Amino acid sequence: MPAAASRVRLLEPLRLRGFRTLWAGMTVSLIGDGVTLVAIAWQVYQLSNVPTALGLTAAAMAIPHVLLLLVGGAVSDRVERRRVMLAADLVRGAALMTLGVLSLTGALQIWHMILISACYGAGSAFFGPAFDAIVPDLVPEDLLPQANSLDQFVRPIAARLVGPAIGGWIIAVTGVGWAFMIDAGTFAVSVCCLVYLRFVQPPILREAGIEDTSTWAEIKEGFAFVRSRVWLWGTLLAATLSYLVFLGPAEILLPYLVKNDLGGSAADLGTILAAGGIGAVTASLFMAHRGIPARTMTFIYLAWTASTLMVAGYGIARSAWQLMAVCFAFNLFETAGLIVWLTLKQTLVPARLLGRVSSFDWFISVGLMPVSYALAGPVAGLLGIRETLVAAGVLGATITLGFMFLPGIRDVERIEPVSNGIPTPPGGPTQHPDPALLSR
Repeated sequence: MPAAASRVRLLEPLRLRGFRTLWAGMTVSLIGDGVTLVAIAWQVYQLSNVPTALGLTAAAMAIPHVLLLLVGGAVSDRVERRRVMLAADLVRGAALMTLGVLSLTGALQIWHMILISACYGAGSAFFGPAFDAIVPDLVPEDLLPQANSLDQFVRPIAARLVGPAIGGWIIAVTGVGWAFMIDAGTFAVSVCCLVYLRFVQPPILREAGIEDTSTWAEIKEGFAFVRSRVWLWGTLLAATLSYLVFLGPAEILLPYLVKNDLGGSAADLGTILAAGGIGAVTASLFMAHRGIPARTMTFIYLAWTASTLMVAGYGIARSAWQLMAVCFAFNLFETAGLIVWLTLKQTLVPARLLGRVSSFDWFISVGLMPVSYALAGPVAGLLGIRETLVAAGVLGATITLGFMFLPGIRDVERIEPVSNGIPTPPGGPTQHPDPALLSR
């Protein structure tokens, strides 16, 4: 990309009313998510102090999320995306309020957490694709790198830094139940901001000449687009396999390690996760200054390989400050790769397909996530907590790096993104509005 375009300014998208409104609500909601990140782990280990219990709760949240993602993507391309996000926030806010009431009254049991987590996951299946797809509706293409860098700047500050730190403090002072109630309140703020957001016509209805089709036909169209592009399906498959290996151990065993091995508190867990937020913020600031690299896929794969390898560090670390350093590095590398991936996807995928492609991104990459959550406890029981973390980090990093050498996956680096996802080869504009395959 030209040098001037790479010198992005992080706060530039906030001059746009729609994007500013969206992120006002999202920031508050993400702080609540950070609170709940600590609260769910601590609540489960209070009710049943075994990794399998948290694994089942996480799997219950992930299964409906995965199963409904494709529908969520199709809906976000047909229905006004603001309304989709609004409905999803109402469902998730109600789920958290129910969880808080049960916890405060002392009636909460593991099966309650499993059922309520499933409702929350169903709402997230619609929110995620709609949010990914609404950003290009609110931000011009030349500001997408700034918008994605800002996304990855605000998100970790709220959800991984401020939220977990507040969550640990709330749990220590008032108990877990109020942490859930506070997160439910943050969803009310997000709903108000979405109500205030201006109407954006759904892409399928916006484009002339597009015939009305069924939801299933639209899902198939999105799948055909993903399948025809190696940079898309190859990366999603790499994420699926690496997440299967490392995600469950990282998210299920880290809280157990802090509570039982180090004898730490909820505040300690919040502080460790907050260090990850600082790492993500650091990456966002760096990427906002540097811009998107020319060798996009190479950068993504090297960053994500380094990030995954950090999971092994959780198993090696022997103190809270060492876990903080590892969490910092994990989130730094993960965020740097994610910013480039989001920008590449938003500039190479046509607007009317972006919701569906984003849903396939979520669906394929996290498709085996419930299995990873469910297996983390039993595998740790056989190998040991630390041994499982080390093996997960090394194997996951090996898988990620291996996919970088998949034939054709880096051919997209020779394509210059232009408006509405239509790629332009280095020699000039293509003769066809929708090339069948970028890397065939």
